[in-house]
Amino acid sequence: MKSYKNAQEYTAALMDYLRAHGDEEQAVPMEAYMRHQFAFLGIRSPELKALMREWMRMHGGPRAEGLRETVRVLWSQPEREMQYAAMGLLEKRRREAGPAELPLLKELILTKPWWDTVDLLASHQVGGILANHREEREGTVDVWIRSGQLWLQRTALLYQLGYKGKTDTGRLFGYIRHCSDSTEFFIRKAIGWALREYSKTDEATVRAFIASASLSPLSVREALRAAERRKGAGGAVKE
Repeated sequence: MKSYKNAQEYTAALMDYLRAHGDEEQAVPMEAYMRHQFAFLGIRSPELKALMREWMRMHGGPRAEGLRETVRVLWSQPEREMQYAAMGLLEKRRREAGPAELPLLKELILTKPWWDTVDLLASHQVGGILANHREEREGTVDVWIRSGQLWLQRTALLYQLGYKGKTDTGRLFGYIRHCSDSTEFFIRKAIGWALREYSKTDEATVRAFIASASLSPLSVREALRAAERRKGAGGAVKE
């Protein structure tokens, strides 16, 4: 396993490694799929995951003290795969992450934001930290939901996606009511997604909430999609 003197050397080598595996032809449809908002190297998700596994096998992850620097440098690059690689490195250290990482995560959410990065940062990184540090919710997601900033609000709506029976329904439903009059597509979809996930744990409560709230047709349709599928299958569908 090759080691590097510092985060700068490690990050430069990783970027060279990824760029060497780019495919200009494949980049064209990838950029089109993301509405030409970002440049791409042309490395599809399965290939990128395989490349990162091989990189980690050969070089390991960045040292703990250099992780933030590596992530920030990768995030600053024009190619979208660099941001995906940064999220992969964060994922490797997810169990070690604590409240001290929340400012960095907020920075990443607000930098080059789109659903492909924000949703994973919300449900994996922010959600993981706040599951273990409930006391931090008041100073983060409670503030973000009132910020009026699209991607921070979406993060606040989605951070509990994997919580199941540990979902703080008071916060979830309160956040949804706060955003229920939003005309933003990504907010309406997030409302539906969050409710759909919780319906797999407590469908009756979700249906009762929908009946009491003024939600957009899109949010309601998304929220009930899994429940209606289960109903149509006689309750036999396992989500």
